[in-house]
Amino acid sequence: MSEKISTSALAKQRKVEAKQLFADLKRAGYITRQEDNWILTEEGIKFGGEYVEHPKFGPFIVWPTTLHIELSLSSGQTFSATQLGDKLNLNAKRMNQLLSELGWIGKSEEGWVLTEAGIRAGGQQRADKASQNTFVVWHEIVLRNKRLKQSVVEFLGQDAESHSTDKSYSSFRQKFEAKHRTLDGHYVRSKGELLIDNWLYLAGIVHAYERQLPIEQDVMSDFYLPGGKVYLQFWGSDAGEMLEAEREKICAVYEQHNFNLIEVKPSELDKLDEVLPKRLRLFGIQAY
Repeated sequence: MSEKISTSALAKQRKVEAKQLFADLKRAGYITRQEDNWILTEEGIKFGGEYVEHPKFGPFIVWPTTLHIELSLSSGQTFSATQLGDKLNLNAKRMNQLLSELGWIGKSEEGWVLTEAGIRAGGQQRADKASQNTFVVWHEIVLRNKRLKQSVVEFLGQDAESHSTDKSYSSFRQKFEAKHRTLDGHYVRSKGELLIDNWLYLAGIVHAYERQLPIEQDVMSDFYLPGGKVYLQFWGSDAGEMLEAEREKICAVYEQHNFNLIEVKPSELDKLDEVLPKRLRLFGIQAY
């Protein structure tokens, strides 16, 4: 494994000004500026960037000493939702809806607000000087984001057959056929998921089943509730409870990306009316 060093140390090693290296990393979409901090993007993670904790100064970004900065594919240009939609054959309204469904932006009284996940995807918050309405622009790397491309393909119904397979599912999921039909027409893989899906449906809560997390890694969530940008995981199957090591591995991904997560254990299935409303309220979702 390649040694990893700070951006400043990498600049010194390459005999360039640190300011120039930061500018190159930003142009390539590996990092973005948020207030006074540099934030590592999904693109930067893909090229080996990661955070380490300094005991005195807190977290900072380190890179492989062999880091390749791909500048030939990026001019650092940013796109509005309208411009992004033009490139993906969607109007601005649909574009923002998809970005919101991915959990990258949220709606406020002032306009669209960037989320932490949206920052890592390459979003930058802006405000109109006259009206003070907020909006988001996107670094051109977002056009290469496979989760956004997947969402656009699924929304437009393009190449639907090839996207209906289990190719991106974990081996745990491939063991169990989705054979249980819920009240809202979903086919789920366990009776536990059926009970949860039916509970959400009857409670009037919009939800998706088996939604890919909006990251480069292939990690599937059992349920996604777009109203609160929250994921729900059921730690069981018809064969029994998920192994603790597997649960910890999946939870680490949610924690790393600061995704909202609700967990349900098999032992809690008989008291969903008690546990779910409390956990949903933490994310602003009211169950009816």
